[in-house]
Amino acid sequence: MSKSRSLRKRSRRRRKRKLFIGMYALIFLLVISYSGYEYLAGKHQAMSQQASAAESIDQVETVESVYKEEFNGKDNGDGKMTVLLLGVDQRGSEISRTDTIMVAEYDPAEKEAKVASLMRDLYVDIPGHGYNKLNAAFALGGPELLRETIEVNLGIETEYYSIVDFQGFTQIVDTLSPDGMKVDVEKNMQYRSGDGTTDIQIEEGPQTLDGKELLGYVRYRSDARGDFARVERQQKVIQLMKEELLSFQGVLKAPRLIGNLQPYIDTNLGGSKMVQVGKDLLLNPVESMDMISIPTTDNVWDERKPYPIGLVLNHDEESTKQTLQQFFEQK
Repeated sequence: MSKSRSLRKRSRRRRKRKLFIGMYALIFLLVISYSGYEYLAGKHQAMSQQASAAESIDQVETVESVYKEEFNGKDNGDGKMTVLLLGVDQRGSEISRTDTIMVAEYDPAEKEAKVASLMRDLYVDIPGHGYNKLNAAFALGGPELLRETIEVNLGIETEYYSIVDFQGFTQIVDTLSPDGMKVDVEKNMQYRSGDGTTDIQIEEGPQTLDGKELLGYVRYRSDARGDFARVERQQKVIQLMKEELLSFQGVLKAPRLIGNLQPYIDTNLGGSKMVQVGKDLLLNPVESMDMISIPTTDNVWDERKPYPIGLVLNHDEESTKQTLQQFFEQK
């Protein structure tokens, strides 16, 4: 009898294990199907919007179709990921303007992220080209020359790059917050470019901004503090977007968000690496994010250089290098 009862118990355990395995497999398939559907829906939405603006799908330009520079960053195997983040204003096949330059580090083991905003007018030595503004490195040689310039001048090595067209930024905001993102606007902001492509009209006070309006908020610099105030706003919005993305609703929207972004992003992060990063972010969400702006306010002065360079942000180079290396805890 005891042997028979033992066999029956083992049989019941096997049936339970099969049931659990079947349930997990079903859940996994549902998640994959949902993610695939949302990704394709997001990509189709973004491509349709581009095609409408370009009159036909044949005229659609993507960031990926423009930037073909070799990038020599290498994974140093320390378990962290360091990415050169660039925001560009892509207009067809012309050389893009680099309004946003950041170095971001993600440490999944410590659930920490660090973001250093590098002022585009920072005066640096561009290898093979002499001294110029930092963003000139991108115009002269794409992300690879910019990577090399940062390493030579600031001693920071970046392993990967990610270039996001500003239209991609609006897609991120509108996907994460379809009803707009709440922002406390610190001052009235009015600016219209001569060619009419940029039109910023934002009032002071608590506002709910959609993607296009929020892009204007982070790009505005028509005041006495110029790029310093703009970088502060960029970092403020990054914090807001981080909180939105890591919320339950944000996680559900992640596949569609990736699809939305694809036509507007160029990166050397391969598919397997992106899957690994996504898994790390889900299992080890960022709990703290430190930010810094380079150069710091106590180590910078305006200086005018001969044409065509113009007004730059000059600085004590060794002090700037030490500050940034201490921030990333590098020697």
